[in-house]
Amino acid sequence: MAMDDERFDGMYLQLAQQVGGIDPLLDSFFGFLRRKTDFFSGAVSADAAQETLLKAFGKNRDRAAEDVREKAAKEKKRKAEEQKRRARLQADKDAKQQKAEESRIEEVPAPAPAEAPAAAESSGETSGEASADAEGEDDKGEGKGLKPVNNGAILDNYRWTQTLQDLQVVIEIPKGTRTKFLDVQIQKQQLKVQVKGSDAVVDGELHKAIKMEDSTWSVEDNPSGDNRLLTLSLSKVNQMEWWTCVMVGDPEINTQKVEPENSKLSDLDGETRQTVEKMMYDQRQKAAGLPTADEQSKQDMLKKFMEQHPEMDFSKAKIREPRAEARQPACRARPVREGAGGM
Repeated sequence: MAMDDERFDGMYLQLAQQVGGIDPLLDSFFGFLRRKTDFFSGAVSADAAQETLLKAFGKNRDRAAEDVREKAAKEKKRKAEEQKRRARLQADKDAKQQKAEESRIEEVPAPAPAEAPAAAESSGETSGEASADAEGEDDKGEGKGLKPVNNGAILDNYRWTQTLQDLQVVIEIPKGTRTKFLDVQIQKQQLKVQVKGSDAVVDGELHKAIKMEDSTWSVEDNPSGDNRLLTLSLSKVNQMEWWTCVMVGDPEINTQKVEPENSKLSDLDGETRQTVEKMMYDQRQKAAGLPTADEQSKQDMLKKFMEQHPEMDFSKAKIREPRAEARQPACRARPVREGAGGM
C-alpha cells in the first residue's frame, strides 16, 4: 500500500478527535494489535516487532522531511510569481488611472453671451443626471446579502463566525448528548453533522475548501442554556478571502460589510495588512459620505495637474467628481429631481 494513501484519513481524523490526540491514538492502535493480532506474540524474535515499527517510522520521517522541503520550494516559487504578478497589475493600474484622469478634463467651447444662463442650467442638469447615474452604479457595487453578525450569520440550525484564516460553526445539541452519539464527518469540501437517531443538522457541500488536518470539533455544556454546544473549527485553504456562507445553498452574507478585527491585523504580512487597512478605511469613508482612498487620489492628481498647467482655463471644463453629499449610508435610493414623478 502506498505511503501517502489518503483513503483512511477521514477515519483516522475522527478517531484521533474521539480519543483525544496522537498519543492516545497510538496507544489505542497498539492495543488493537495486541488484542486482535499476533504482532507481538507471533514475532520471529523479541526485537522483530520493534524493528518493524522503527522501519515504518523512519520511512515516514524521511518522507515528512522531503514534504517540508518540497513545500518550502513551492512556497518560494509562489511568492516570486505573486510578486511579479502584483508588480504587473500595479503598473497596469497606474497606466489606466493616468489615462482616466486625462480623460476627465474635457475642453468645451465658450457659449454665446445670450445663451450663457441656459447653457449653465443645461450643464447643471446634465451633471446632476451623470452624478445620479454614477450614484446608482455605486449602489449596485455595495454588494448584497445578509448583514454580517461577527463576520458570519445566525441561522435556524447553526450560527457561524469567521476570520480570514478560519471559521467557527456552533450547533446546539440536546442536553446529555455524548460524542459517541454524534456523527461528525469533516472532509475537504464536505461537512456532515448528525445526532444519531435524528436528521442531520448539516449535510452537504462546503462553500470553499478547508484544511482537514487543521480542522477540529468539540462538545461542551451551554453556559447560557439547557443544552450542549458542538463547535467546529474549520481552517480555510484560501486564507485571503471572506466566505459568504458555510454550506452551499444557505443564506449568504454581504462580505463588503465584513469588519476585520484590528487585533488580528498584526498577524498578517505587511502587504496583506496594507490591503485590509485600506478596505477598512474605504468603508469608514463611505459611511461618512466622504471619498475613498482611490477617489481622493484622483482628486489630488487632478489638482496637481491644474497647478502644473495654469495657462489652461478650467472654468469652462466639465469635471466629473463624486458628490459626497449624495452618499447615504442608511438609504441608498437614487436621487429624484424636484417635479419628477408627478410631484
